[in-house]
Amino acid sequence: MLRRPRRNRQSAAIRAMVEETTLSVNDFIYPMFVMEGKNLTTEVKSMPDVFRYTLDKLLEELSVVQDLGIRSIALFPQLSEDKKDKFASESHRQGSLYLEAINQIKNKFPEIAIMSDVAMDPYSSDGHDGYVDENGNILNDETLQILGNMALAQARAGADIIGPSDMMDGRIGYLRETLDDEGYTNVSIMAYSAKYASAFYGPFRDALDSAPKFGDKKTYQMNPANSREALIEAELDYAEGADFLMVKPALAYLDIIKSLNDNFNIPIAAYNVSGEYAMVKAAAQNGWLDGTRTMVESLTSIKRAGAKVILTYFAKEYASLK
Repeated sequence: MLRRPRRNRQSAAIRAMVEETTLSVNDFIYPMFVMEGKNLTTEVKSMPDVFRYTLDKLLEELSVVQDLGIRSIALFPQLSEDKKDKFASESHRQGSLYLEAINQIKNKFPEIAIMSDVAMDPYSSDGHDGYVDENGNILNDETLQILGNMALAQARAGADIIGPSDMMDGRIGYLRETLDDEGYTNVSIMAYSAKYASAFYGPFRDALDSAPKFGDKKTYQMNPANSREALIEAELDYAEGADFLMVKPALAYLDIIKSLNDNFNIPIAAYNVSGEYAMVKAAAQNGWLDGTRTMVESLTSIKRAGAKVILTYFAKEYASLK
């Protein structure tokens, strides 16, 4: 046989030499949860080893995270119901928990890049990502101003990357113009471009208590059966000024990650979401899978598909392997 591919697999040194995809802690954004109160840490029941932190505890944890070499986080708030209303007013109120958290993190850890979350659902009494009228319709254009106020407040607090996760049409252009008009031209936008109406989000909604109070999100999140539609969404976000295009979830949508990477010359991100994390953890706890090997293989597949950035709850665990 002239060609014997096994020759390039015969030792660890040679396998490393010809390895095509290299995973690094630098690829990761680590999602973290901040909650109200003081001196409290609460594990998310459906996400083993993932915790909500009060701000004082979050700052302590960030020292550990930074020491592990993790350089970027995505921050999400859990708020009590009395902080929520139809207009998500708490999202841009000066002195709110989320804005104060961004500010204190940036002051204490200036080298950590903070990605924010721009969507109404953590702050909405309806639990939706957009403004809901009296007939139960999610209104697209009326939502944009609320998102703009939110993004601007986050930029003022110190966010490095704005993360619109709402899937309203036209929001990237609206947010880019809003930020630029106020002088925040260096604040990036990571667009949740291909965000699917997925069953894999369940544990995240458990973490934030942000499930819709009625209906579902299928009028604004994408149909899992569609792939060409992802190119339409990505093209719009690209044209409107996005700095990154994201696919969410990741593992069930590796083909979408590859498609966006093949068609756009800006970094593609992928969100290795809560359900994907929880499945691996549950199987590992039952002894059905080797949790560490499955984690590494899953993350490598996302990188191999074309993601330059991976949001993952495994970031700390992976960094601890090194």
